[in-house]
Amino acid sequence: MGRNVLLDHYAPIFLSSLLFALATLFPILNPPAVAPIFLSLTEGASLATRAALAKRIALNALMMLVIAMTLGHIVLAFFGISLAIVRVGGGMLVIASAWRLVNSPDGGTGHAAQLAEPFTSEMARARAFYPLTFPISCGPGTIAAAITVGASLRDDQTATSMVRLAGSLPALLLVSFSLFLCLRFAARFLHKLGESGTAVFMRLSAFILLCLGVQIVWEGISELLLQWLVRAGVAPAGAPSPLSFLLGKVIAS
Repeated sequence: MGRNVLLDHYAPIFLSSLLFALATLFPILNPPAVAPIFLSLTEGASLATRAALAKRIALNALMMLVIAMTLGHIVLAFFGISLAIVRVGGGMLVIASAWRLVNSPDGGTGHAAQLAEPFTSEMARARAFYPLTFPISCGPGTIAAAITVGASLRDDQTATSMVRLAGSLPALLLVSFSLFLCLRFAARFLHKLGESGTAVFMRLSAFILLCLGVQIVWEGISELLLQWLVRAGVAPAGAPSPLSFLLGKVIAS
């Protein structure tokens, strides 16, 4: 009977933690949107090389998510780094990577160069983590979200915290597996668009990635600015954002 009571008590907690982590991380990581970026950055690679890269990137992303969710807040506290700083620094990396993609030559104009200089296994190993895993696939927004999810799942009761963290792990596996599928079959998905359609889709994805990078940086700067206003006694602790607070002050005056 005691075992059934424990199961009835912890099963909903496990399931809710799984759904919470999945609903939070999947839209931010957004594996389908990563596929065209991955395809653009691995031009000239063979199918076998791309398959190996997809597996390596998915494993790297899983490892980063697990570490960020379980130990992220400890690492940041040890170095005295806030989530706002992570957003600003990581967002700048996303902007730099997206800017190179936006200004890269069209895929249709470089086939001869691609055949002359294939994407080798050495290049795959060198780029597997940076930039293909971080910040392209698992960027600062995803890491910050994973740290936030890990902090949200913690409870005063150790048993409840362990059940919640255990429930989040299957969500990380599902997110990483979906990333693997999208990268593994990226060429097949985009083949139906044709060469020109794929080039347009890749440029559009790169521009969206650039916008996401700007948004991540702005969120970090806004949080830092709001913290400064609160410490200076200018804004209350519950102010929604520095922009809305300052706008309200201007209107009120």
